[in-house]
Amino acid sequence: MSNKKEIKVGLFLAGTGHHIASWRHPKAIEDGAMNLPYLINLAQTAEKGKLDMIFLADSLSVNKNSHPNIITRFEPLTLLTAMAGATKHIGLAATASTTYSEPFHIARQFASLDHLSSGRAGWNVVTSSIPQTGLNFSKTEHLEHDKRYERAEEFVEIVKGLWDSWEEFAFIRDKEDGKFINEDKMHELGHKGEFFSVQGPLNIARSPQGYPVIIQAGSSPAGQALAAQIAEVIFTAQNNIEDAKKFYKGIKEQVRSFGRNPDEVLVMPGIFPIIGDTEEEAHAKYQELQDLIPVELGLSILSNYLGGIDLTQYPLQSRFSDLNIEKVDGVQSRYELIKKMAEKDDLTLEQLYKSVAGSRGHHIFIGTPEQLTDKMEEWVEREACDGFNLMPPLLPEGLENFVEKVVPILQERGVYRKEYEGKTLRDHLGLKEPKNRYASN
Repeated sequence: MSNKKEIKVGLFLAGTGHHIASWRHPKAIEDGAMNLPYLINLAQTAEKGKLDMIFLADSLSVNKNSHPNIITRFEPLTLLTAMAGATKHIGLAATASTTYSEPFHIARQFASLDHLSSGRAGWNVVTSSIPQTGLNFSKTEHLEHDKRYERAEEFVEIVKGLWDSWEEFAFIRDKEDGKFINEDKMHELGHKGEFFSVQGPLNIARSPQGYPVIIQAGSSPAGQALAAQIAEVIFTAQNNIEDAKKFYKGIKEQVRSFGRNPDEVLVMPGIFPIIGDTEEEAHAKYQELQDLIPVELGLSILSNYLGGIDLTQYPLQSRFSDLNIEKVDGVQSRYELIKKMAEKDDLTLEQLYKSVAGSRGHHIFIGTPEQLTDKMEEWVEREACDGFNLMPPLLPEGLENFVEKVVPILQERGVYRKEYEGKTLRDHLGLKEPKNRYASN
């Protein structure tokens, strides 16, 4: 490895690919989201490419217009446990909601995955943005945006406290003396707060890497504040380098304001790469996918980001300024990103839904392996990010192209590992193991 900064790369894994119409493509495995051998093969391909981690998103509410990869798919932690047995090195991260879960359950589940994978687990902290989610959890109303983040802050602190329940050498298992534990190294949390009351201790030994890596993806003001406080990896949607640089600088400053080291918090925007041996081939691939988007579905997906407004009432050639949008209580940062993109490029409704339905506001790259490598290097060198969350529009082709054609160029330029040098996800990402709060030294 050269003196250049090593680029971090994760695979944001989604069944047939991130493009909304990927399942319709002739090369797609249409049941990909529920095909275990296929998903295991993708995990092994990502590990062959020496990626830092696999990431699985989740949602707790779907409807007829949801992305086909979301309508039916495995529960993330269950799938990652299967992947843990089929891989040796790559990190395994998943989303879990702080709005519709309990801290004890989440602490136990991710600690279990960390043990089963020998220290490769990561938790993406989300607050659940879809209002209808509450209807699946005996709720009549979805918790308001800022309250969800207040709950999340308390939730994460409880989980971290539970992960510290057992110090090193707490389990002595002395058969002769009949002592299974050293009681001095067991700690009850005894938490009583605004949202939760949790006694502890957690009924599983401390995680192999101290804590699973904590990830956060909120880009609204409340989301950024939470990320700056608790996250070690930040996922974000940034569709141009200038906005990415602004976000990167701002979030690192917020991290510092909470007394944390900005170098120990990695920013990894999503990138939606369409790779061809020539630019013409790449553009043809993209257009082929775009032409597969049904109009009704594209409008529905865009509507979800625009506060649920009925877009079918507008002509497809309408501009953003023509839309009557009221308060958006969902993913506010994504709404602002879409609004800015629409106004900047004066997009029609048809152009906007195709762009959003395809990449959900993430940066779309269309070009050759060399051009993608140039872009990745530029973003990292110019402090727009520390790496990328790879979102192949079509699987398995998109991942295979990246591993076979882009990774060797990154390695040749000295900005990407040739072999895994550590054992845990923290090792891969260059993150320190957190000290147990109860440890004396």
